[in-house]
Amino acid sequence: MVKRSRIIAFLLIIVLVGSVMGGTTNNILKHLKLGLDLQGGFEVLYEVQPAKKGQIIDKNTLVNAADALERRVNVLGVSEPSIQVEGNNRIRVQLAGVTDQNQARKILSTQANLTFRDANDRLMMDGSDLAPNGAKQTFDENGKPSVSLKLKSATKFRNVTQQIVNMAPNNVLVIWLDFVKGKDSFKTEVTKAKPKYLSAPSVKQVFNQDTVSIVGNFTVKEAQDLSSLLNAGALPVKLKEISSNSVGAKLGQLALHDTIFAGLIGVVIIYLFMLIYYRFPGLIAVVSLSIYVFLVLVIFDWMNGVLTLPGIAALILGVGMAVDANIITYERIKEELKVGKSVKSAFQAGEKNAFTAILDSNLNTILAGSVLFFYGTSEVKGFATMLILSVVLSFLTAVYGSRFLLGLWVHSKFLNKRPGWFGIKNQKFMTLIKILIHWIFQRDLISLILSKIEINFLFSQAL
Repeated sequence: MVKRSRIIAFLLIIVLVGSVMGGTTNNILKHLKLGLDLQGGFEVLYEVQPAKKGQIIDKNTLVNAADALERRVNVLGVSEPSIQVEGNNRIRVQLAGVTDQNQARKILSTQANLTFRDANDRLMMDGSDLAPNGAKQTFDENGKPSVSLKLKSATKFRNVTQQIVNMAPNNVLVIWLDFVKGKDSFKTEVTKAKPKYLSAPSVKQVFNQDTVSIVGNFTVKEAQDLSSLLNAGALPVKLKEISSNSVGAKLGQLALHDTIFAGLIGVVIIYLFMLIYYRFPGLIAVVSLSIYVFLVLVIFDWMNGVLTLPGIAALILGVGMAVDANIITYERIKEELKVGKSVKSAFQAGEKNAFTAILDSNLNTILAGSVLFFYGTSEVKGFATMLILSVVLSFLTAVYGSRFLLGLWVHSKFLNKRPGWFGIKNQKFMTLIKILIHWIFQRDLISLILSKIEINFLFSQAL
């Protein structure tokens, strides 16, 4: 007797899961963060070098440098930067959505080491004398963009201006950004049309105040960037650009479109194959694969991951792993059915015999993905992360999800007399088809009579 309650339970599960997927998938896709290869942007790899003699580049130094770079990225308006330490002396910066590469390079690589010096390049004050977030974009009395600096100590600034006043006629307070000792000089730069220093105002009186303005030939954007850089703080190291890569926004969108289109074609082909070759179990596989893709996207979104082209490739590879697990199980079930076992016995034996093979293949893939994650670079790490996530979820959905759903039908006894629903060919029926084809091309009367007798017999048996 067919247990309809299990079939009803199956249908309710499908309706519930389908409703959840249909109601949330669009929102999840909108919130997925895209990498620069899909969105367009800029990537640069830096080699970290000591900023001064005797400085040791260790893990803490690299972390501090990465933190400083992250503060600077805010100047560019990038909401989801990827800044990763690689190896012992490298930092990779990925900025999705950035279009002005030159501005990005300038803001990232400059040390933003602010110094106040006299005409003889003697250090008077530096960035450590600034109050926290003390830089602000303002306008001077002529309406030109400038940068206002708030100092920690008005007394120190008074002493500095006193010394500068006493140096007349060379009473200038030179404000430098990234002054290089032994290379830069005020006496050399002052003769140039575009000197390297930011400003060199003459100091004719002592100032007892805690603010100073940098007035130069700034645009509003340049003044804003400078104030933001100063507030972000100086880099503790020097950065040497090793390589860079950029992807245009249109090219990124084209890559996203083509990749998704190719992925959909591949998934549809897999679905059709499973439905045609495995029939009803194939339908169960299609359901579990759809749930698998949905779960991967949900968990990846929870992880705040960035989806890239290698990540999509890993996702589709996970679909292949899930299909492989279903195929192994279904083939074992078919083998058991062919030797004459009942549907229930074949199902139990098939899932038991297939488990070890599926587990071994998935563990090997996870092991390979782990090696890629621990020893690979950023793109490889992204691929490995998505691969491991995909394999784990494909194992759960294929081994437990598919078997649970198929088990509901098997234990309902609805499939007991329907081995054809598992893709098992009726050999007598196939023999009938072969004889019919042979009969069509027969010209011998005796063969025709014998064929008719055999056809009638096989037809009655096949039914």
